[in-house]
Parts: sequence; structure tokens; C-alpha cells
Amino acid sequence: MGALFIIIFISSIPAIAVFLWFRFARYPFSIPWFSAALLAGAASFFPALLFQYIFPAGIGIFQISGKWGLFAEIFIRIALTEELSRFLILLILFAVINRVCEKPLSKMANAVGLVAGLGFAILESSGYGASNFDITLLRAFTAAPLHGACGSRVGLSVLLLRERPFQGILRFLSAVAIHGIYNFMLRIPGRFPPIAAVLIALSALVSAIQAIRIEMKTGDKS
Repeated sequence: MGALFIIIFISSIPAIAVFLWFRFARYPFSIPWFSAALLAGAASFFPALLFQYIFPAGIGIFQISGKWGLFAEIFIRIALTEELSRFLILLILFAVINRVCEKPLSKMANAVGLVAGLGFAILESSGYGASNFDITLLRAFTAAPLHGACGSRVGLSVLLLRERPFQGILRFLSAVAIHGIYNFMLRIPGRFPPIAAVLIALSALVSAIQAIRIEMKTGDKS
């Protein structure tokens, strides 16, 4: 139990850092909001597992095989299913928020998505850490920024879907693309240095952070 607690704590470091950032920056993002977003992201981990479990059972064009097997594995079975799971859970969360809260989501979508991505990363990194403790800290500073950056884009895509569906779809696809490229660069040994994938994740995270800063100040949806 002690080892499990340490693994979960290490996996939670990025989420703790984001919470402290929100508090010190005095963003209107309360503890209940933060907790709801974090739990929503953690919940999205389970439909992603389900999608990835049933996907190989597909037939025809949905079967992962042949020369496109690796591409389908990385961009569809992993990136698409995880981002789609995040999208569906955030869609439910945003519907609940619209019913119970008067605070405009236009000032929250990126931030909620970022926190949800980190919630997903906590469970995923804890799972990997339970089988290999040595990679727990590494994933906290590599995979967690990726999920946070992609989650931010998915959160905005949910917000945009009704009023600007084309932009919402583009935001969602950008999350899938970033996620897939990150995994692709890690899965092709010798072609790309691992630091290249990490830099992609960090640059995407920096972009998400900048969007949140604008979002919190102006409520701009673009």
C-alpha cells in the first residue's frame, strides 16, 4: 500500500502543480470544479480501455493488420480512442455544469480539459508504475503534459461543437494528431530521439497554458 501511495502521489504531481498555479494566479476555478474535472478525466480512462479492448475484434477496414497496422494502432486504437473517451466524458460534464452552474463555460473549457487530461494521466501512469516503478517519475513529466495538452484541446472542442462545429472538430482532430505523433515518435526506435516526442508534448502544453491564460482573462472561445 505504501508503494501504491507513492506511485499515485508521483503521478499526481502535474495535477498538483496546475492546482497551485490556478490558486496563485487567482483564476476563478474552485476546488469543486477542479475535483470534478480531475475525476471526469480519471473516469475517461475506463471507456478508453474498453474501446481499445474491443477494437481488434473489428473486421474489414477496422481490422488492424497489414502495412497500415502500426499507423492504425497508434493513431486510431490509442490516440483516437483515448481522445474520444475524454470527449464523451467532458460532453457529459459540460452538460451537467450548464444545468447547475451559472458560470460561463467560455472561460473554463480549456482549463477543464487540461485538468481532465491530467486526471487520465494519473490513472494511466499509476498503472504503468505499478508494473515498473522506475518509469513513474518519467511519465509524470512526459506523458502527463501530453494528456494535459490534448485534454485542453478536447475541452475546447466540446465547447465549440454546438456553435462552431467545424472548429470544434478541428480542435478534436488536433488533439488526436498531437497524441498520435507523440506515440509514433516513441514507437519507432532509431528514427526519432525520445526528446523530440517530449518537446512536442511540452510545446503543446505551453500552447494550452497560453490559451488558458487568455481564456481566464477574456473568455475568448477562439
